[in-house]
Amino acid sequence: MIKERTAVPVYTIPLRYRKMENLHIVFWLLKDVAWCMIWKPLGIAMIFPTLIISLVIAWRTRQYVAELCHNVAISLWISANSYWMISEFFHFDAMVIYGEMTFKHLALIPFVSGILILAYYYLYYLPRHKEEEEMMAE
Repeated sequence: MIKERTAVPVYTIPLRYRKMENLHIVFWLLKDVAWCMIWKPLGIAMIFPTLIISLVIAWRTRQYVAELCHNVAISLWISANSYWMISEFFHFDAMVIYGEMTFKHLALIPFVSGILILAYYYLYYLPRHKEEEEMMAE
């Protein structure tokens, strides 16, 4: 008996999107190298293309919940990471807000938001939509 395969939509990344994603990685690495080397102008300048491209990628993949959740989490990670870098560049990272909480700890807001989005996806959405995930993997 021959099993007939039905046509299943497959998510593929168009080449122009892939090139943009690759450029995004270059900007992200430049931002983090600038942070490491304390090159403030370059680090701050790289926030904008890195964050903008991550948001464009999230927007373009919005029809796929898995891609959207992961890409929004990446955008939140870049936001948190950028804020943390700026707080160190301008030496307000160790300033106390309340108790033992410093301004650097405010980076936890976007970090935790990204974790919550991924928790929603893996713990709530994915178990209820297994068949959709299997179709994307084929």
